[in-house]
Amino acid sequence: MSRPHVLILTCDGDTHADRVRELLARRGVRTSVFDNGDHPARAQIELAYDGGGATRRLLHTPSGTLDLDSVTAVWWRRPRPPSPHPAITDPAVAGHTVRESAAVLAGLWEFLPCRAVPGRESAITRARHKPSQLTLAARLGFEIPETLVTGSAQALWDFHNRHDGNVITKPLGQPWVEGLAAGHTVVRKCEFVSGRDVAYAAGLRFCPVIMQTYVPKRAELRVTVVGRAVFAAEIHSQDSNRAGTDWRNYDLGATRHAVHRLPGEVADRCVALTERLGLVYGAIDLILTPDGRYVFLEINPNGQWLWIEDLTGLPISQALCDLLAGP
Repeated sequence: MSRPHVLILTCDGDTHADRVRELLARRGVRTSVFDNGDHPARAQIELAYDGGGATRRLLHTPSGTLDLDSVTAVWWRRPRPPSPHPAITDPAVAGHTVRESAAVLAGLWEFLPCRAVPGRESAITRARHKPSQLTLAARLGFEIPETLVTGSAQALWDFHNRHDGNVITKPLGQPWVEGLAAGHTVVRKCEFVSGRDVAYAAGLRFCPVIMQTYVPKRAELRVTVVGRAVFAAEIHSQDSNRAGTDWRNYDLGATRHAVHRLPGEVADRCVALTERLGLVYGAIDLILTPDGRYVFLEINPNGQWLWIEDLTGLPISQALCDLLAGP
């Protein structure tokens, strides 16, 4: 059997990829790293075909040439989008080269004949759609919060009034806005709908929002699915004023983390959800209510896990190595 060869698509400074790469090296697994952001400025793709199909798939980088047909698994971690060559100064031309490069890379990673983790890029993109996540989760038997996605002020007011103001909003997609005045970046997480939000609801005509009923918490759960392995961690966000509404307002010194034993049927639903989305990895957020119910919030098809591993000892990185290096 040939030696496994894992290609990791990520950018510099990815500590998650660094840990898994070190563990794979200990197993004797060959790894290569490539960032889509280096194409076409610093790297080139060479694809050749004849009447029978592909005959050559090469990646040329400053460190050498990689035969992509030697790759047994591609791990889509945190690659940047393609970037134009610095010699191109015309914005329109630069934009065209980036779009052409993105098309080449998207097709390459989509159809490269090897294992894809967490899945093909198309599956990752589809899996990020929060309304579809909720529909699928409910079909699989998860309880979900009552939810409204809208760009209508009247719909927001009706939803807010019907639930006595006990509602939250969160980003539908990217949780940050970059490129603001003076180089500022605004990060938006899960937040209660305030009186000011209600007063300015007419602004929804410019951008839709997702609203949900607030679910009381005994603890928040981060459930990491790797293949068919399930790793559940309790995040006691209610121990912290800062993290109480959203554990991503990190207050690790005041927020207890612990291993959680999921009921078998809940763990099975987590695996089924991941598989139905075309993924072999997923980071699922659940709420454990004070009366013991498990409520689904969302799944991140490429979510982080190192802090969970470090605080609980759950062997998530080793499970990823098993997945990446396995047959």
